[in-house]
Amino acid sequence: MNAESENKEQTYSYFTQKKDMLHDIEMLRKERPYSCEVCGSCFTQKQHMLQHMRTHTGEKPYSCKICGSSFTRKQNMSRHKLTHTGEKPYSCKVCGSCFAQKQHLLQHMRTHTGEKPYSCEVCYSYFTTKQNMFQHMRTHTGEKPYSCEICGSSFAEKRTLSQHIRTHTGEKPYSCEVCSSSFTTKQNMFKHMRVHTGEKPYSCEVCCSFFTQKLQMLQHRQRHTGEKTYSCEVCGSSFTRKHDMYKHMRIHTGEKPYSCEICGFSFTEKRNMSRHMRTHTGEKPYSCEICDSSFIQKHHLLKHMQTHS
Repeated sequence: MNAESENKEQTYSYFTQKKDMLHDIEMLRKERPYSCEVCGSCFTQKQHMLQHMRTHTGEKPYSCKICGSSFTRKQNMSRHKLTHTGEKPYSCKVCGSCFAQKQHLLQHMRTHTGEKPYSCEVCYSYFTTKQNMFQHMRTHTGEKPYSCEICGSSFAEKRTLSQHIRTHTGEKPYSCEVCSSSFTTKQNMFKHMRVHTGEKPYSCEVCCSFFTQKLQMLQHRQRHTGEKTYSCEVCGSSFTRKHDMYKHMRIHTGEKPYSCEICGFSFTEKRNMSRHMRTHTGEKPYSCEICDSSFIQKHHLLKHMQTHS
């Protein structure tokens, strides 16, 4: 094939492709005759195009009469109203759990079927919801899109940011039904409930001791292994618990975060301040079983017991 024939064939191929492309565009226009003037997106119905336009204008014409929240679509507002009425029209046929939204029911059903349709492109972990997959992806990217407006701390999940903000506001929305203690997170409330139920789901494989919290169990295990994973950067002292290392660091920094509201004395540990407060209140919680003498501190009681022996 000579150069002239090759050029003619390329030109013919170009115009054929262009003709096909124009045909496809024309067919798309017939199938989706309504297009957005801002971004060019096409829609089959005018109503859908108008709804889409609100993503550009920010218009939210549907508002909740109860709390005033506004929405771009009537369907979204109707779904929102269920949060006020408590209505849950979608129920699971397997376990009977009920949900306000059909989407939440479909996600729940995967806990029975084991289906995990969303996978991570990096490590191929699988997830039941797209949201969980996106949250997981941040462990690879290090992205923390949610930041605190008060202190600037950043978080990978919106839920974690909401929990963090409560450390500033002091809000504790979760309360114990038994003793009315309040907590910033639902997880902390469930942990607290074990104080009342006596549940200890975590056990030591070495001595079979049981614990209410996983952290307590892990710290206990270190007593068997002798492992001290936390070390002081100043003097090299090692500790089995991070909490103990932080308390030790105050020896170097001189920090005394606990102060007496009556006389202003400061202490490195909360228990030392509590002990000191008894000098003001006169409380003597340690009493002798023999002569009923009472003492402010436990070691004073132990010394006193020697007088009887």
